[in-house]
Amino acid sequence: MNPRSPRGRKAGIALLGLLTAASAAACGAGGSGATEAAKSTGGLTITMWTRAATQAQSERLVKAYNSSHKNQVKLTVIPTDNYQPRIAAAAGAKQLPDIFAADVIFVPNYTSQGLFLDITDRIGALPYKDSLAPSHIKLGTLDGRSYTLPHTIDLSVWFWNKDLYEKAGLDPEKGPGTLKEFAEQAETVDEKLGKDGKVHGTFFGGNCGGCYVFTFWPSVWAANGQVMNPEGTASLNDRAPMTEVFAIYRDLYAKGVTGPTAKEEQGPTWTGFFPKGEIGVMPMPSTTLGSMPEDMKIGVAPIAGPDGGESTFVGGDSVGISSTTENADAAWEFLSWTVSDEAQVEVMAKNKDVPARTDLSGNKYSAEDPRVVMINSLVAKGQTPYALRFGQTFNDPQGPWLRLAREAVFGDAGKVAGLNADITKSLQQ
Repeated sequence: MNPRSPRGRKAGIALLGLLTAASAAACGAGGSGATEAAKSTGGLTITMWTRAATQAQSERLVKAYNSSHKNQVKLTVIPTDNYQPRIAAAAGAKQLPDIFAADVIFVPNYTSQGLFLDITDRIGALPYKDSLAPSHIKLGTLDGRSYTLPHTIDLSVWFWNKDLYEKAGLDPEKGPGTLKEFAEQAETVDEKLGKDGKVHGTFFGGNCGGCYVFTFWPSVWAANGQVMNPEGTASLNDRAPMTEVFAIYRDLYAKGVTGPTAKEEQGPTWTGFFPKGEIGVMPMPSTTLGSMPEDMKIGVAPIAGPDGGESTFVGGDSVGISSTTENADAAWEFLSWTVSDEAQVEVMAKNKDVPARTDLSGNKYSAEDPRVVMINSLVAKGQTPYALRFGQTFNDPQGPWLRLAREAVFGDAGKVAGLNADITKSLQQ
């Protein structure tokens, strides 16, 4: 039995209670585009939905496409917190748009419910198919068939404040190469500059499940470890190197290096302290580099394991054609354009976004900043974990992952084994 096949899973895999009726409605359209009313011969308007988190990138792509193509795309931006239930309701009512994007981590739920059109052959015909962001392609693949393209890319990296490093007596041009060095440098900044309580060595979202996933797991991957089995049905978060990563952060918190609010940080403001010049070194989303103060000297490094290696959490959104569309060819015309050289370089890279293609990591805009070239290169080295019940297990504030992480860092580490069993139980529901 293939655990990634919808025939081999219970109805409970559906994201946020996505009804079986919604799946049946989507699959009932045949998924082939055979009933499409019009081809992409010109003059069609196709509909697209995206969540607010990727509004800027989506709007730029749509604007550029509409200005140069006869077909047009009508974009609807939906608040991120409302996006998943909106997709579920639209699927049940057979009112999905022609195209919709989704957080890459939730794509397996949508593919398993039959909401995306099979575009395997269309992707296979692209001359740069092997350069498309591998993690996004992997999570958009079910039973050997492909359903989505990468839409936006967000990576986790380490930022360090060069001015604070210099004031603390550290080499401002040499960031951490291991998680142990990360901890040592954070401690040095805190010890030398933290007496007034305004500067801290590091920071992280200690009450935010997604923050832990985004920033801690790459250290596990960099150490050649895993956090789950490939099927996403068993948690490995009670063993090394995950336990060693927890221990390092636990020690930083115990020493007061992380700042007083890290334990209660729920996510909304976790990236807000570094731009103020208050943090020495910390994990950050790569997309925040372009919004940092122009006068701030920032170093960027890959996230490493306790003793080295490098990896990243490849986040962002994927995008696909809904299986109920009547305009599959026109929808593909737009989607294929979004991963073209023109769109990826002149729209995405020009605006400091990470290209969705590994062969364009050193494009003319990125080449102006070695930090951006390094960030782009991580797309091929990072991972995006697969689990049908990822949201309920790891993102939900009431889910088992956050309880485990908080005990491991702030509480009783002896409870980790039992809590890890709870994670596995959640993944298998």
